[in-house]
Amino acid sequence: MSQQLPANIPAALFNERADAIADAARELAQHGWTPATSSNFSMRVDADHAAITISGRDKGKLGRADIMLVDMQGKAVGTASRPSAETELHTQVYRRWPDVNAVLHTHSRTQSVASRLFAKDGVIKLEGWELQKAIRGHTTHEDVLDLPVFPNTQHMPELVAQVDAWIDGGKPLHAYLINGHGIYTWGRDMAEARRHLEALEFLLACELDLRRLTS
Repeated sequence: MSQQLPANIPAALFNERADAIADAARELAQHGWTPATSSNFSMRVDADHAAITISGRDKGKLGRADIMLVDMQGKAVGTASRPSAETELHTQVYRRWPDVNAVLHTHSRTQSVASRLFAKDGVIKLEGWELQKAIRGHTTHEDVLDLPVFPNTQHMPELVAQVDAWIDGGKPLHAYLINGHGIYTWGRDMAEARRHLEALEFLLACELDLRRLTS
């Protein structure tokens, strides 16, 4: 379906964001992190809008036509296409952090298993791993990087409220897992979001290996 852009959003800007999302999605799909059309990806377009993947599309085959515009309440703008059911989790990040410009959500096997294994604790405490320094604001392996695991629900306002409660409690948040689901992470640009995602995928795999080898 065609995308009608608001007059204040240049087509070139939207197309640039759409191409960046599609490129990242295809590469992440090659890792096996987006099975069965799962996962969703977005980029900020301006203060009031974001570009995001259309629901149900194969993330390994995305093109510009598979990306749509939404407002910061997660509503479609200028198209009859349907955004991901989890769009509100993307727009929440953009509303909370004006310097964030890309949000990535994937469903790798590692992320999904870790989310189940640590769900009862509600958090995965990453400590002692050198690659923690790949996460913005972390400068030493001696830091503790808390990765919360929120209960899964199909009611998005409930998930949004859980994330808001964590942030409003004064706890740093760079990413989170949803139980039996996958991971959300973000960055100031697509490159930083990709770095965070890849680092956390590696760190979660290390935690799972450590648990298996020492149990």
